[in-house]
Parts: sequence; structure tokens; C-alpha cells
Amino acid sequence: MEKFVIRGRRRLSGRVTPSGNKNEALPCIAATLLTPEPVVLDNVPRIRDVHVMLDVLIRQGADVEWLGPNRVRICNAAVEGAELDATLCRRIRASILFAGPMVARLRRVVLPPPGGDVIGRRRVDTHFHAFEALGAKVHLENGYDLRADHLVGTDFFLDEASVTATENALMAASLAQGRTTLRNVASEPHVVGLGRMLCSMGARIEGLGTNTVHIDGVESLSGTEHRIGSDYLEIGSLVGLAAVTGSDISIEDVVPDDLRMIRMVFERLGVRTVLSENVLHVPAAQSMTIRPDYHGHVPKIDDSPWPAFPTDLMSIAITVATQCSGTVLFFEKMFEGRMFFVDHLQNMGAQIILCDPHRVVVVGPQVLRGGVVESPDVRAGMALLIAGLCSDGETQIYNIHQIDRGYERMDEKLRALGADIERVPVEAPPG
Repeated sequence: MEKFVIRGRRRLSGRVTPSGNKNEALPCIAATLLTPEPVVLDNVPRIRDVHVMLDVLIRQGADVEWLGPNRVRICNAAVEGAELDATLCRRIRASILFAGPMVARLRRVVLPPPGGDVIGRRRVDTHFHAFEALGAKVHLENGYDLRADHLVGTDFFLDEASVTATENALMAASLAQGRTTLRNVASEPHVVGLGRMLCSMGARIEGLGTNTVHIDGVESLSGTEHRIGSDYLEIGSLVGLAAVTGSDISIEDVVPDDLRMIRMVFERLGVRTVLSENVLHVPAAQSMTIRPDYHGHVPKIDDSPWPAFPTDLMSIAITVATQCSGTVLFFEKMFEGRMFFVDHLQNMGAQIILCDPHRVVVVGPQVLRGGVVESPDVRAGMALLIAGLCSDGETQIYNIHQIDRGYERMDEKLRALGADIERVPVEAPPG
């Protein structure tokens, strides 16, 4: 067990390259099950969730070899057996992504209930409605048992624009007989990235990036090589930490179209960014003044499916707002547990009103003071790390394996920019 020890109030500077997108890497790892041929994935983040996904494949008989620091070769030719390792699957929400490719190619999968962050209820109904529409039989008993002699194309409307349900349906439909039309699908950059990988394997998909996708099923898919895109959520986190520390940071290898709404929200908080081709620059010492709505009304920042502001950056934006002049309302519409980390910020000196499980009002700026906190989930953990960087004194963050699940070597990246942050072993969390 480890913790971060941060001594704040230091200005950072330099250039930093974000890691590959975790939310693209995980479905792409699952998609390798669609073919017995080798698949090479590049720019894969070396984070806990990635290693768990690979361990699940290895337990099923896959051959996995790291060819470089962030380059992995996966061959599922010898994969057999439908029952996935329950212990590993309970450690990661994304284990549900094995369902689509396994029922499509191997005709059966027995999937334990997935694990992951405790930020509220995450329904899986949309996944299984899609599988049933494609011809699979779903049995519920201590998990999920899916079987299909063959899958057949269909016209299916997702009852919610779920990212992972979209990805599961895309993978399953790629090997179904005939045409599948999926409506009300998610269109996040990582969904598009998975679709591009499937197309490079021989899938026939039209409409990627829109909310209606057409898939003409093929008999088999081949191996390929695919590069995971940069993590726009890490980019947003880096913008936030640069802003609250008054730092001058340039973030490389960005995709401008992935950042439109993210940059717009930060601008409402008074954080200016400058885009030049694939480099995003955060200038030092900004005014950080919240822009009110017309007639002086308190502005509202909320999340919604892409291309709106992503839920995974709400915790970051809330922390940034504690250092901005003005008042802002945050409305988290997707998860009822996302806001419960704000008690840590309140204990550090932030002026935050928790209105209900979905809404908080932040009044700033407030001087934060270091303290002892515990990371409840991936994004809240990163938000607390950012708070520690701009706080007076020392901050200790426990349960940092949560941060490591979504951010690759973040402490090393921050030290390279001048941050005073250490990773220290501990015997047990506080209390």
C-alpha cells in the first residue's frame, strides 16, 4: 500500500505528454478476442485496469507480450472456456466488455458481476437488451450467462447512450449475420477509436462519431495494429492543475476536436488555454474569474453524454472552482455518488455547499490547507491531488491505487514539471 505526500504552492513549468486513453485501451483489449490472429496495441497506458484486463485474457489462455513500455501484442488463438475469472472481474468495471466479443466469436460467456468505482448505480440492462436483440440468450444467476448459436443483425435503439453498451454492441454486431443498425449510441472519442480498430480488423462500420451506426457483419476478423489515442481526461486534469498552481505548462499530442467543450468549461471558470496544432498551452498566473451568465445569474456547469462536458472531469472542475473568484453551481446528472468527495475539500478549507447528491455550489477563491485525505475513486483522487498541489503545507493522499487505475505515472510526470510529490509506502490507511 502506498500514499502520495505533496507539498503545495509550487509553480510548475514545462512540457508534458498525456498517456493513452484508458477508456479506449480497455475495450480494444477486449476486442482482441474477436480474432484468433495477433493484435498489437500501441500507446497503451500501464495502469492497473489495463493489467487486470490482460490478466483476465491470460487466465483464458491468451498469449500476451509487452513489446515496449506501452506496446503490447495479444493473441487469443488458444483461448477456450466461457467462464471468466470472478476475482479479477470484480476488480474492474470494464470486465463487462468481454461479453460482446466472447458471445460473438466463442458463442458463450459466463461473466461475474463487474466491479469498479463506487460512484453510484451503473445499470447494465442496456448491454443485455442489445445482446438479446442480436439473438443471444441471457441467463441471470450469480452473474450473467450469455449464449448464442449465432448472432443476427437487427435494428436496435439503446435506451441510454451508454459508452460500454455501445462498445459491446459494436463488437458483437461485427460478427453477426447481416446488417445491424444501432441508434442512440455513444459517440465519445474512445468509442470512435474502438470502431476504427474494428474497421482495421475487417469490420464494416458506417457512422462512427454520430448517434446512429450501421454495421454489416462479416464471417471473421483479422489481426491488426492500432494506436490508442491520447487521454483527453488526463489533458483536462493537467489543465486544471496548471490553472490552480499558476503554472506555465504545454500539453503535447492533443486532439483539438476532443477538447472543444472541455476548453469552453474551463474558460467559464476563467482559465484560458491556447491551442497550436496538437499542443495545448496553459499560460501562467491567470485571472481565474468565473464568468457569470447574462444579467449576473450564477452560472451552471453540468455533464451529459458526448459532446457535452464529461462526467469524469466534474471532480476536477469543482476543485478548480475553489480557486476561482465567483460562485458557480455544478450539476452532476449521471452518478449519485460523484459529489461525495467534496467533504475532503471542505475540510481543506473550500467553501462548498452540497445541495443534494447531484448538485454543489462552490464559492471562491478560498485558500486551501494541506491535510490527510483518502481517494474514493479515480477522478476524485486526481481532484484531491490537484487540491494538494495548490494547498498550504503538506497533503497526504491514501488509497492512491484508485488514482493509479486511471493515470499512468502521474507523480513522475508532475515531478518532471517541478512538483514536490512523493510516493511513500505505508502499512495501513488512517483510522
